[in-house]
Amino acid sequence: MEQHDFVVKDVRGDYAFLMQTDTDSPEPFQVAVALLPPETDIGTRLRGFMGMFEIVQ
Repeated sequence: MEQHDFVVKDVRGDYAFLMQTDTDSPEPFQVAVALLPPETDIGTRLRGFMGMFEIVQ
């Protein structure tokens, strides 16, 4: 697996919807909020690798 960059577009209940920024994929990626860093909010940039996410400054 390789790492990908995302931006949080929406949060609905227990799920966040991420848009991948390093490809042209138009579909959002749904992930459980519990898997994201606690300070994640709409507009947060994330880097993900094998189900682990970190905030990118």
